[in-house]
Amino acid sequence: MSAQRMTARSDLARFGRQLRLAAGLLALTIPLSGCGGASLWDKFTAKDDTFNEEPADKLYNEGLYLMNQRKDPKAASKKFEEVDRQHPYSDWARKSLLMSAYSFYNSGDYDSCIGAATRYVTLHPGSSDAAYAQYLIAASHYDQIPDVSRDQARTEKAIAALEEVIRKYPTSEYANSAKAKLEGARDQLAGKEMEVGRYNLSKRNFTGAINRFKTVVTQYQTTRHVEEALARLAEAYMAIGIVGEAQTAAAVLGHNFPDSKWYKDAYNLVKSGGVEPSENKGSYISRAFKKMGLG
Repeated sequence: MSAQRMTARSDLARFGRQLRLAAGLLALTIPLSGCGGASLWDKFTAKDDTFNEEPADKLYNEGLYLMNQRKDPKAASKKFEEVDRQHPYSDWARKSLLMSAYSFYNSGDYDSCIGAATRYVTLHPGSSDAAYAQYLIAASHYDQIPDVSRDQARTEKAIAALEEVIRKYPTSEYANSAKAKLEGARDQLAGKEMEVGRYNLSKRNFTGAINRFKTVVTQYQTTRHVEEALARLAEAYMAIGIVGEAQTAAAVLGHNFPDSKWYKDAYNLVKSGGVEPSENKGSYISRAFKKMGLG
């Protein structure tokens, strides 16, 4: 998953740069030039015991400065939130809500990112940036996908959010990236099923193992785990004497992945039982692959 997450962050960084550029063009220019970095920073951080409402564009641009120049997304998110607090019905509040979600994402505060982005989608569903907000929600869940040894509730949430991006914004620039991440998340769930299946197999709980490998074969045929799942099904079915299903698993494996090392194992296994790989077209194994256009 590490390489996939690096790709996810690369995509978010690219989309974020586009968002900041567009936002910067819309923002009213504040006098940032002609001042030394220290004196400018003093102006941004100067404290005043009396509350004075600040112009929305000033707060917004200060947030952009903190994000882009100071590389401080946490501080930036506070500025963007202040726009919403002081000017809740302004167009600046709408822009700031999205930028606060982006700031939260960059600071690793995924739950706050999800909260802000969800609020944006709810309040501004027709906005041209709604797709990006939905994508931030999905990316926040995706970046929290745990190791296969742990509970996969986050992975399921990531899948649901990624599917939402694809369903609601199929022509957006985020749809393709969401599809790639979706495959990674599905691979993770398949990996979890395989882990539990192998454990059951080692404990000679063949029925429990078959149920796990069956899930991979019927629901996750496009993941990298399906070859092993078919081989393990052949192994488990041979162990309990359901030879026909073992033959089908080996045959489907050989037909779709003839060069797989797992096919060699499955072939030798059924051969040792005095039979050859042979596909039963009525088996759920065969039907699952026909449904996917495989086999």
